[in-house]
Amino acid sequence: MRLEIFSLDGIPEVLPGDDLGELIQRTFLKCGHVWEDGDVIAVAQKVVSKSEGRFRRLADIVPDARALEISTRCGKDPRKVQAILDESVDVVRIVAAPPDGIIIARHKHGWVCANAGIDESNLGDHEGELLLLPVDPDASATAIADSIERVAGIRPGVVVTDTFGRPWRKGLVNIAIGSDGIDPFVDWVGKADAYGRLLSVTQQAFADEVAASSGLLMVKDGNCPVIVFRGLQWTRSANASCRRYVRALSEDLFQ
Repeated sequence: MRLEIFSLDGIPEVLPGDDLGELIQRTFLKCGHVWEDGDVIAVAQKVVSKSEGRFRRLADIVPDARALEISTRCGKDPRKVQAILDESVDVVRIVAAPPDGIIIARHKHGWVCANAGIDESNLGDHEGELLLLPVDPDASATAIADSIERVAGIRPGVVVTDTFGRPWRKGLVNIAIGSDGIDPFVDWVGKADAYGRLLSVTQQAFADEVAASSGLLMVKDGNCPVIVFRGLQWTRSANASCRRYVRALSEDLFQ
C-alpha cells in the first residue's frame, strides 16, 4: 500500500463567518492540486473555531465563587477558570503547575482534556480573548464537506483535529474530535489476523490515526491547518461521529 500526505499551503487568516470549504477549495486550486476520489482532509480545530466565531473576551467574564476558589488552588486567572467551567460538565483534576496551573476537565462533548480545550495561542489579532472548541465538531466537519462538494463537485472525507495529552504518556498528539464520512473505527472483531487467528476485541481508531498523522505536517509555527491524505483505504459512512470515541463513565478505567 502507498499513502501520500501533503499540507495545503497558503490558507489565509481565517475570520469569523468565513466559509472554510470555499477557502480550502480556493487554496487547493491555487496550489495546482486536483481532487481525487477517496481524498481525506484533516482540518485543525483552531481554524474551525475561528470561522465559527468561538471567541470569548476575558474582559467580559465574571468569575463566580467556584472559579475563584479553583483559581487560588492552581494559580490560573479566575476568568479563564470560569470559561473552563462554562465549557465543562465536570472537573477531574486541579494542579498548581507552571506556567499558570492545569485544570483537567470533562468537556460538554465528553472529552477529558486540559482546560476544556480552550486555547490562547496563534489567535492573531484576538489578544485578550479565548478560543473555545466548536459547538458541534461533527457538524463542523459536515459543513466543510458540504461546502467543498458544492464548489468542487467532489466530497472528501473530513476529520477535525485537536491536540490532546494522553493518560500515562508524556507529550501531545492530534486526535479526531469531528468527522464527516470517516468512521472513527475500523472494526476487526470476528475477522482474522495475518495468521488466521480470529480477533475478538480489536477496534482500530481510524479517524484518530488520520488526525495523529496530520500532526507530522501541521506544525505549530507553520500555519498549515489543512492536511490532505491520498491513498487511504476507507469506506464512507453516513453516520460518522467522533462522539463514539467517548467512553461511558462505567468503562472509564483511567480515573
